[in-house]
Amino acid sequence: MDQSEEVLTDKWGVILVNLGTPDEPTAKGVRAFLAEFLSDKRVVEIPSLIWKPLLYGIILPLRSKRVAKLYQSIWTDRGSPLKVITEDQKDALQGVLSARHGDEAPEVTYAMTYGDNKFARQVETLKGRGSNKFLILPLYPQYSATTTGSVFDQYADLIRLQRDIPDIRIHKSYCQRQDYIDALAASVSRYWQDRSSPQKPRPQKLLFSFHGIPKRCIDLGDPYYDQCMYTATHVAVALDLPKGEWGVSFQSRLGKAEWLQPYTNKLLVEWAESGVESVDVICPAFASDCLETIEEIDGENRELFIRSGGKRYGFIPCLNADTEHIEMMANIVDEYVGFG
Repeated sequence: MDQSEEVLTDKWGVILVNLGTPDEPTAKGVRAFLAEFLSDKRVVEIPSLIWKPLLYGIILPLRSKRVAKLYQSIWTDRGSPLKVITEDQKDALQGVLSARHGDEAPEVTYAMTYGDNKFARQVETLKGRGSNKFLILPLYPQYSATTTGSVFDQYADLIRLQRDIPDIRIHKSYCQRQDYIDALAASVSRYWQDRSSPQKPRPQKLLFSFHGIPKRCIDLGDPYYDQCMYTATHVAVALDLPKGEWGVSFQSRLGKAEWLQPYTNKLLVEWAESGVESVDVICPAFASDCLETIEEIDGENRELFIRSGGKRYGFIPCLNADTEHIEMMANIVDEYVGFG
């Protein structure tokens, strides 16, 4: 193959994109992360003249120390769970693609929306290794302007500064994929199979707890709510669950504005007080376990449900690096690259 033929040969790079995490579980580390995250106009749409004084004068000073303690409670030897799991997903996806396609397999890496490891940097790294086409796979199953929208913004910033614009594709969402629904249903089935017995039957309720966003976002046209309901409904159907045995809620709200309802913590209290003794909770909006699943759902909300009269509470981990999850990612890559 001569040099001109090499230039015309496509070599793909794949970049998984997750939200991001503090570099260290300290007030300083958390403050730096939250300052960037909460300054994103996709995340907080309040005018800067009003929001910035609140953010830097009240929110960051009050929240940084408290949130740092929460991170300390879940931090691992390898770092933040979200970072560790994203690295594991990257390695697992590379393994599957290499097994499928050998030397033709795309190179896989990862980036974060917030923090130093932006995907623009990874594009340059992969370009230096010979990639000339790139697939960006945000690890957000359901699209929202508050999450995946920020990835598109970073893409716009990247191409605005380039003379030779990279050939980049962004996969917008994957909640509609049957292999995603199947992976979620399989994770629930495994969890129940591993823990069920005649003395400890399947719980009375399965709760799909999604990350919350302000209701105003939906009113302005964000498809997130509909996609969350699609996910929950189709997983419930796959599990053959009657309507009364599952529900949907939204967690992690911030501020006094109305967010998507019902709120997870309030619904769990209502269920417990109405006589529901056992519940399992799954968080399908998260591809990787993180502070909001480990500490909030498996910690705070567990205590709340038991304190309100519930007797048994289970947390079903995110798909993380489960085989079905990684196979689904590989299927998406194959469809873009042309292997599928």
